[in-house]
Parts: sequence; structure tokens; C-alpha cells
Amino acid sequence: MYHLYKYAVLFVFSVVLGFAFNMFLLPHEVLSGGVTGLAMIFGLLSPINSGIWLVIFNIPVFMIGWIRLGKEFIVNSIFSVFITSLSMQYIPVLEITDDALLSAVFGGVIVGVSIGFIVRFYGSTGGADIIGLVVTQKHDIPLGVLIFGINSIVVFVSGFFFSWELALYTMASIYITGVVIDRVHTRHVKLNLMVVTHKGEELKNELIANLIRGITVMNGYGAYSNNENKVLYTVITRYELALVKSLIKNVDPNAFVSVSETAEVIGNFRKS
Repeated sequence: MYHLYKYAVLFVFSVVLGFAFNMFLLPHEVLSGGVTGLAMIFGLLSPINSGIWLVIFNIPVFMIGWIRLGKEFIVNSIFSVFITSLSMQYIPVLEITDDALLSAVFGGVIVGVSIGFIVRFYGSTGGADIIGLVVTQKHDIPLGVLIFGINSIVVFVSGFFFSWELALYTMASIYITGVVIDRVHTRHVKLNLMVVTHKGEELKNELIANLIRGITVMNGYGAYSNNENKVLYTVITRYELALVKSLIKNVDPNAFVSVSETAEVIGNFRKS
């Protein structure tokens, strides 16, 4: 049931993302960031639809992500990119308003909300998100900062091909998108995760195999049930939460899970 709900959310917000591109950004040559922005540039400069370019550019990125980030994340991301690409081919490119600044603002907000929900359900729009996640596995760099750096390349490219005024609109749209994404899904927040389960060994192995975090295992005893349990404790980032919840549900749907935000992490935050 959860997987059906997850893919329904990914489907809806991927379509909304395509709507934002075709109705707000592309008509004024205001671009999104990263690989999506490059696909929009190629779509504007060639007869091939931007949605097709989006798929083409994401193929090598998905191959890297499959190796480094795992099957479920990449399958969700491929589904999201495919639906976005399909929607961009069927939703007409029309101006809702002739004001480029309004389109950049509202387009940025809608794109941010859409990407925020896609990431919350352990997917991505490909491109910069996947590249950023791969890099942050080795270096504890805020993902938002890294993605903003990648997106800035699109701004300079759009300035050369179109106009610097539109490039500034693109920068404004990318900034607004980033702010909204952080409101919907804060990427770099650290979370305390505590799980009480009677399948401690199985769950520990599953988490170790899919995360780059260490886990502390303690013995527990249920005061009400009088049953012996295992208590698993670790610290994760917010963007890993959707994957962790899915893994726990698959191994032990009856596990007790507590998630809380942590103020600071000192020491080794990832497996060596």
C-alpha cells in the first residue's frame, strides 16, 4: 500500500513539474537548474523536445547513481524523470503571463514544491541531485550548496545563448526553487534514529548494506510485553529518512521508531 501511495505522489508531482516548465519557465526562456536546465537549453535551440533531452542527459547520471546510491532510489528517480519528460511532450508550451519575472517567481515556487515532495519520497529529478548525493557520500558538504554551484553553470550558459537579463531571471528562479525545497524537505538536517525491534540482526544488516552510517546496537527489554528486543541507534541526514523508513517497514512493520532532529554531530558521521 505504501509503495502505491509513493508512486502516486511521485507521478502527481512529476506532472506538476512538467506543467511548471512548460507554462512558466520555457515560454520566457527562464531555465531550471542542472541537467534539467541544460535539457531546456537544447530544447529551445533544437527541434527536439526538452523532455527528450532530459532523458538523454540523465542516462549516464543514472548509471553512476545505480552503482553508488542503490536500486530503489534510482528506480524512483527514473520513474519521476520519465513522467516529467512525458508530461512536457503533451502539455503545451504556453504563456500564463507575459511578465517574465512573475513566471520566474511562480515557476520557481511550483518547481520547488514538486522537487521537495519527489525527494521526500526518496526520488529525484535526476542530474544535479544525483551528482550531489554521490559527492556527499565522501564529503560532508551541504547538498543545497553543492547543487546551487552546479546550477550556476546553467545561468552562465543561458546568458551566452539568450540574454543576461533572462540569466538573472533564471538565477532568481533557481534560488526560489532552492528555498522552497528546503521548506518542503530540508536536505542537510541531521536526525537521531532509534529503532526498537525483535529483528535486530536482520534490520541491522539491511541498514548497514544500504546506508553509509554506523549503527549502535543495544539490548532492550519491554516493560509491558516482557519481551527482549534490540535497540538500534544511528544518525542520518534528512534525505535518507524515506529510504530508512522503507527498509524498516520491509523488515519489521511492527518496529517502534523514534526520529528527532539533532543540534550537532561530533565524531565520525559515516562508515570509514
